[in-house]
Amino acid sequence: MKLSSASLPLLLVISTAASAAPADITRDHDSILSMQGEYTVDFAFDETVLLKPGYERAPAMRSGGDEVVIVVEDSPRRVVLQHLLVDSKSGHVTKHWRQDWVYEAAHRFEFSADQTWTVRPIPAALNQGAWTQCVYEVSDAPRYCGTGRWSYDNNVPTWTSDLSWRPLPRREYTKRSDYNALAVVNQHTLTPNGWTHEQFNTKVQRNADGSQVEIAREFGFNDYIKTTEVDFGPARTYWAATAPFWAQVRQRWEAYLGKAPGVHLKTKLDGMAMIIPLFEQAQAIQDGAALDPGKIDAVFAQYVEAAQ
Repeated sequence: MKLSSASLPLLLVISTAASAAPADITRDHDSILSMQGEYTVDFAFDETVLLKPGYERAPAMRSGGDEVVIVVEDSPRRVVLQHLLVDSKSGHVTKHWRQDWVYEAAHRFEFSADQTWTVRPIPAALNQGAWTQCVYEVSDAPRYCGTGRWSYDNNVPTWTSDLSWRPLPRREYTKRSDYNALAVVNQHTLTPNGWTHEQFNTKVQRNADGSQVEIAREFGFNDYIKTTEVDFGPARTYWAATAPFWAQVRQRWEAYLGKAPGVHLKTKLDGMAMIIPLFEQAQAIQDGAALDPGKIDAVFAQYVEAAQ
């Protein structure tokens, strides 16, 4: 079932005052760049407002980890940040999510149907002075985009997105079958100790007949706290070895996400059919193997196609 932005449920209205000063692209760029660094991260998700009759609140979710955020690209109008998790005991590294920031982007991908992301132009009124953040899966597959402006009220740098769709998060899709999409407003704030990512989510069941049922609202709070207590050397070593490989992977995705119509994935929701072979190829390269673009192409040929 395909959706339009007009069908999004009313979740939250967070707006920048009309009298706000024109966007300062340099200040915004530096705020985004400030999210790089080494962090201990706490993840918390709590269902708040229950919207479906008879629905019982799910247990709160708590987790955490140690994560380094590395700058992959940096220009005045575009910043790409890669997150890497490190197990402090074993030193094991896991390539985590990626966030791309583009100033006044011409278009973005939108989660329009199951395993489908449609590339659409961004309305001019939304886009003026705004940064579009697009978030990607561990395999660099698309997750969601949001567009919004940075504000600096009371000297607190905060970016707030518009309301947009995203697929179920990894923490839920292996456990839940009572909803299949999230309508989300995201907010990033710089703090003296790092930065935070707040998520204002509505869990929605989208039906084949075009109807949808709001299940519950959820508040997510991810707290990135600067740390000097963790050795992130293994993560930096991993990235130094595998960055050329992942650059090639990003190029394959961009061929679909850089223009309409977008992309459809022929994998299960967990995406492991792509994640496993790509991670194995990256590990082989770190172990000394040569980068083989043909192996990347083979994975994409099997599981990725243009959206209809």
